[in-house]
Amino acid sequence: MRRLRWVHAVGLAAGLVLQTFAGAAAADAPKVKPRYASCGDAAPEFIQAAKKNAETLDTMEWVPFGIPEIGWETYAPLAAREIGTTCGFGTPAFAQALAGFQARFNLPADGVFGQDTFQVFKGVWQERRPFVMARAAGLCPDGPARTELAALPKEEETFEREDRALRADVLDAYRRMVAAARRDLPSLRDDPKLLTLFSGWRDPLDDLFRCAVDGGCDGARRAMCSPHRTGTAIDLNLGWAPDHGADSTNPVNRLHQTRTEAYRWLVKNAARFGFVNYVYEPWHWEWVGESAASATHAAAAAD
Repeated sequence: MRRLRWVHAVGLAAGLVLQTFAGAAAADAPKVKPRYASCGDAAPEFIQAAKKNAETLDTMEWVPFGIPEIGWETYAPLAAREIGTTCGFGTPAFAQALAGFQARFNLPADGVFGQDTFQVFKGVWQERRPFVMARAAGLCPDGPARTELAALPKEEETFEREDRALRADVLDAYRRMVAAARRDLPSLRDDPKLLTLFSGWRDPLDDLFRCAVDGGCDGARRAMCSPHRTGTAIDLNLGWAPDHGADSTNPVNRLHQTRTEAYRWLVKNAARFGFVNYVYEPWHWEWVGESAASATHAAAAAD
C-alpha cells in the first residue's frame, strides 16, 4: 500500500455528538424543525449521506482493528478534527466535510463514513507516529538512557506507583498540556486525578516479561516492542465506564472515554504541545514534537 501523505486541519475541535431533530423541513411549514440540523451551509446532496451516517453511527458492523465492533462514534471526534468540522456526526455539514477528505484521497466523495474511508483516516493517523513508521520498517526504536528520564511525583500518577517516568522534555510538555486543560475545564479542576498518568516509560525487559507471563502480546492490546520503551508515550486517566478499567479496550469503555470533556479537549489541543493519539486507545498519546504535531492539519485545509 502506498504511503499516505501527511495531512493537517486547522484546527477546530472534535465533532459534537449526533444531532437529530424530529419532523421534516418544508418551505410552507417553517415551524417544523428539520430532522437534520444544517450546522451551517451544506449542499443538499449531502442530506442523504447525513441520514446514512446518523443511522450507522451506533449500528455499523465492521472490523476497524481486527476485532468486530458496532458503530463508529468512538472514532468520530478525531475524524471530525481531521476534516475540520465541529458539526454533529449526523449532519449534512459533517458529510460535506468528509466528502472533501475522501476526494483528497481518491475515494468516492459521497460523504458517507465507511470502512474504506476509515482505513485512510487510520493510515494518516498512524503515519504521524514515528514509532509506527519505525516498526513498519522492521525496527524497534531504542529507549532513552536512564539519565534522560525524569521520575513523576505521586500526585501526577493515577495509581501512585513508584516507577513512573518520562523523558524529561516529554514530561515538561505533558505538564504544560495538563495545566492548560485544567485552566479550560472546570471538571478537571474538580477531579485532580483526571489526566494524570497511569503509564509512561516502561522498561523493555518488563514488557517482554509481561508478554511471556500474560500471553497477551497481540499487537493491539500490548506489544513486545512497545512505544512506551521510548519514554515519549503516555497513558492518561480519562476516567472509565462502570465495571471497566482505565485501559480497558472494551468498546463500551472506549466509547465512554471519547465522550468525556477531557478527551475532546485533547483532540482539539494536544497537538499544540506535541502529542498525537493512537485512536484505538483514547488514553494513549505519543509526543512527536510540537512542530510535527501542530503541522498535522494545515495541509488538508490548504488543499
